[in-house]
Amino acid sequence: MGNLPRKLTVLFFLILLCSKAGALTITDVSSVLGDLFSSMTDSNEGTTSFRSLLVPFGGRTESLGNAYTGLCDDISYLRYNPAAGAIQKETQIALFHNAWIADSKLESLAFTTRFKNIPHLSYGGYISCFYLPFTEYDFFGDRVAANYYTESIAAINASYNVLAGYDFKGLASGITVKAGWRGMPDYTDNETGAIIAGSGIKQSAFAIMADLGFMLQFNFLKFYSSRDPNVRIGFSAQNVGVALTGFGDEIKLDDPLPTTVAAGISVKLIKPITVSADFVQPLNLQNINSYQIPYFNSGVSIQFASFVSLLAGFSLKGANPRISTGFEFEVAKIRLNMNYTLDLTTSAAPVNRISLSAKLLLGDKGRSVIDAQVDEYYQIGLKYYADAKWEDAILVWEEAIKLNKRFDPAIQGIQSARYQIEMFQMIQDSLQLDQDY
Repeated sequence: MGNLPRKLTVLFFLILLCSKAGALTITDVSSVLGDLFSSMTDSNEGTTSFRSLLVPFGGRTESLGNAYTGLCDDISYLRYNPAAGAIQKETQIALFHNAWIADSKLESLAFTTRFKNIPHLSYGGYISCFYLPFTEYDFFGDRVAANYYTESIAAINASYNVLAGYDFKGLASGITVKAGWRGMPDYTDNETGAIIAGSGIKQSAFAIMADLGFMLQFNFLKFYSSRDPNVRIGFSAQNVGVALTGFGDEIKLDDPLPTTVAAGISVKLIKPITVSADFVQPLNLQNINSYQIPYFNSGVSIQFASFVSLLAGFSLKGANPRISTGFEFEVAKIRLNMNYTLDLTTSAAPVNRISLSAKLLLGDKGRSVIDAQVDEYYQIGLKYYADAKWEDAILVWEEAIKLNKRFDPAIQGIQSARYQIEMFQMIQDSLQLDQDY
């Protein structure tokens, strides 16, 4: 807490910087980009239901241009790749607020943790609500009905990292099961102005769907020291399911859900800078011949200090770009994110949007303490090995393996120590034979 004043000062100047950036006029730049990619206009865009499933939680992911399938280094993985829960370092609780367009907003509450006794298994979930004021006026301009249009989602997640160890980081896989409800308020009769009872429920809908994901981690061209791998590759399928509507009348299939398949990669060649990119292909599961143009996301994170990072992203969906920037700030185990987005993807005119997130980091259930103990055992074993005390080295390294059965350096050290013992015994036996003769 001794650095708190310094952190708060940095936070103040970053907020000031973002506010100034929001006042900049970059409409001309966005228009040029829109003209450049005009050939990518998608005639099938907007033909799916539950469109709020495409709205990001906000905060960090949106700052990175939603290029998150192959990154997923915080609780926002729940929205992008369900496999990444098993590689999260800490238990997390998060609140997200995303002020979307036309007075619409998305509020989300999320949680994730890993089991203490099965550290490579995780579970989590979230609830979110997208809402938009729904006000109806009669022919005379008088308000006759006021309510909210809503889309609510509840999700549970589980993931497991198979064969995760010191050298091979494992292959993580996961699934998120989601249920959604679209709430349409009752509307009025045009002739009488009376609210039609049950009119809203007929256009409401219930959806059931699932997300599937995989993630692979490894080291490649890594120019810094860390246990964490510097390359991640992720694959995911989002919103695979169906929606039903017509309740109170005739239940039928609703429009298809916004199903997507995505591939992403993140690379950290040097420690302060992480670059990520996603390729996303929308699918129409009710009409496989209805092709939708893929879209692309990219992002970069620059860590200037242990407690603050600057983020930027670029997303191209259809002919219109989305440019975003933000910063992430951590103090007293609370991670805050503020994002600013100039959005031409969701509107024909430039839209300036702000999203916020707050994440509470609740520790790693003692995993870091165990890792430190394993490292200590390994170092003691190395000293014994250097002093040719191979039996002692083996005993200490076996203690390390009891704590982490996939700690490859200790496993390899035991094999090497046993080989040295065998070689030493062979030499002694050979010398003894020479003396006998």
